[in-house]
Amino acid sequence: MNESTLKYLLKEYEQKRNFELSSLDKRVQELYDSNNELSNIQSRIDSLAIKTGQLILSSNEDNYSIINDLQKNLDELKKERKKILDSLNIDESFFKPKFECIDCEDTGYVYDGTKTHLCSCIKQKMFDIEYNKSNIADLKNHNFKKFDFNLYSDKIDEEKFSSNLSPRDNIHNIYNIALSFINNFEKNDEKNLLFTGNTGLGKTFLSNCIANELLKQGKTVLYQTAPVMLDTIIDYRFNKIDSSSIYDNILDVDLLIIDDLGTEFMNSMKFSELFNVINTRLLNQNNHITKTIISTNLNLKDLSTKYDERIFSRFVGYYNICRFFGDDIRFKKH
Repeated sequence: MNESTLKYLLKEYEQKRNFELSSLDKRVQELYDSNNELSNIQSRIDSLAIKTGQLILSSNEDNYSIINDLQKNLDELKKERKKILDSLNIDESFFKPKFECIDCEDTGYVYDGTKTHLCSCIKQKMFDIEYNKSNIADLKNHNFKKFDFNLYSDKIDEEKFSSNLSPRDNIHNIYNIALSFINNFEKNDEKNLLFTGNTGLGKTFLSNCIANELLKQGKTVLYQTAPVMLDTIIDYRFNKIDSSSIYDNILDVDLLIIDDLGTEFMNSMKFSELFNVINTRLLNQNNHITKTIISTNLNLKDLSTKYDERIFSRFVGYYNICRFFGDDIRFKKH
């Protein structure tokens, strides 16, 4: 990842964290200033807590009864404090900072018990700045609540769509597959997703709906069109890019979305790199679950013709192949 981007974000995180801590101090002080009784009780609680802690640290057994009495007084004061707060409709969350990320508390780093590493929230911000840019910037408007089944026809047309399902029944099935993908993301046996079908049938929208839900779960999402992804990898191979970060991120990100597969110009090197990306992510190396969504306008026959047997066999064996069909829904939204 770009060091300058990381420094910029860490500075932003520091400012955001300091602002929230300052806001917390301000609103708590305003509360105490407006309620003398509460302020006095809190001062007594703080004083007794300090005194109790000092006696505990002294390790003097003679202090046991004193500590016990102090603890009883503390409990009584806390009950009085809670009554006042309840009367003001204030709960304990009022006294806690409202950090944007509860995992890293807006520091950008988390400790997993053995080492400190970048939090998924700041990694995602870096992906958005460096790679995703405007591609998935509108995720807030791409969610399952806005998924409209009525945009798809409920008429069966086997001759036109080569299916005994209506477009609406078909999209219901794909929708359920997408939900299963989200709910079982951490399971090794949950397959990746391959969306095929013409443009204007909701492939990108559904991909973004899935990305939106996984981001809420703290997963990282990286969006790449197939042409850009493969060109970037080739540039890295020929040392046109200084850092290996983009390549590492393509392999390691929780969810990789590869859009527009089939629009890239292929050669033997790109075939090899595409296979390596697909296969490496399937192997889940480093004991890290990684999943992929691939979107293409090509049908299965076209895919088998365009890509070699190694790549196509991975699609067939390790992806849920979802064929989108129907009339272009873009014209029905207006």
